[in-house]
Amino acid sequence: MTSQNFAGPVGVGLIGAGTISAEYLKNLTSFPDVVVHIVGDLFPEAAAQRAEEFGVPASGTAQDVLDHPGVEIVINLTIPTAHAEVSRSIVAAGKHVWTEKPITTEPADAKALLEAADAAGVRVGGAPDTVLGAGIQTALRTLRDGSIGAPASALTLFQTPGPEDWHPNPAFLFQEGAGPLYDIAPYYATTLVLALGPVTRVSAVGSRARQQRTIGSGPKAGEVFDVTVPTQVAALLSFASGQNATVLLSFDSPHKRAGFVEVYGTEATLAFPDPNVFEGDSALTAYRGESASPVPATGATTGRGLGVLEMARAIRAGVPHRAQGEIAAHVLDVMVAIETAISEGSIIDVDSTFTEVEPMPADFDPHATTLTGVPAAS
Repeated sequence: MTSQNFAGPVGVGLIGAGTISAEYLKNLTSFPDVVVHIVGDLFPEAAAQRAEEFGVPASGTAQDVLDHPGVEIVINLTIPTAHAEVSRSIVAAGKHVWTEKPITTEPADAKALLEAADAAGVRVGGAPDTVLGAGIQTALRTLRDGSIGAPASALTLFQTPGPEDWHPNPAFLFQEGAGPLYDIAPYYATTLVLALGPVTRVSAVGSRARQQRTIGSGPKAGEVFDVTVPTQVAALLSFASGQNATVLLSFDSPHKRAGFVEVYGTEATLAFPDPNVFEGDSALTAYRGESASPVPATGATTGRGLGVLEMARAIRAGVPHRAQGEIAAHVLDVMVAIETAISEGSIIDVDSTFTEVEPMPADFDPHATTLTGVPAAS
């Protein structure tokens, strides 16, 4: 089943009824151009509770979502290690995939998923969709209109002492598959590739300030856990377009600094807002200028689910969606390349690429009704 025989609002279903599903459902149930038909989970009782909370008419297992005749897009909100398997099953059912980050945990799985989707005639979209919000999209439009001249380089910084002081169960954030690289980089790397295009080479170093950390709050306060991954990562990215970017991600800094993304051009510097949120103004500083001029954000600030909506409208219009699976897969390749560069002490080539997308229009309104006609039966 593909969407070619459907009209009107796009039917969606969710697999995964965990914490993040609440924000998705809060927003998706408010968008006129999508209809949430069903929530599924490994634990059907959790799905039933979430469906009742947001007025979704049906719930059940993951297979129930795949079998639902009105569902065109399935939103994969399972744990990262299950993303590949669940997304493959969605494609096999002939439905479009929207997946939370990362698209998969292994680049080979991401490549196989995209190939399977292409063969099946369905789409893959991937988080983070914070980059589709008013903040980052306004910055991208400003970049495209030539306000900074020709982009030359970029700098991104994320520095905190680490989440163990406030997170009640932080150990997983300091172990394989996490750390500042995999937990934080998707937001910053996605912003960089949307701004400057595909990455071709990566060099990086990493370090750990401490081998163990102590939980600072909650029922496990005082417990000590091991740190097994770099907690500071410094990377240099080279882009196909000839530009470069410096990336610093740290759980080791007593100084807190988040949301720092600057792109330097021949005529001005553009400071982006925090890529981890949907809003925030940009700031433009002219060449040799003494002060920055604000660039007010315009666009959508509704939160998670925005990417699903944009994808749904693109499906009906028969045009490419913006948060493409190819971009999510490329960002995964970049993160794996950074990890490999740290472990091997060498420069790593990044072979994947993607077709660059235009920024969203400033008047994109999630709450407008743009899709008319009779939707699929629920």
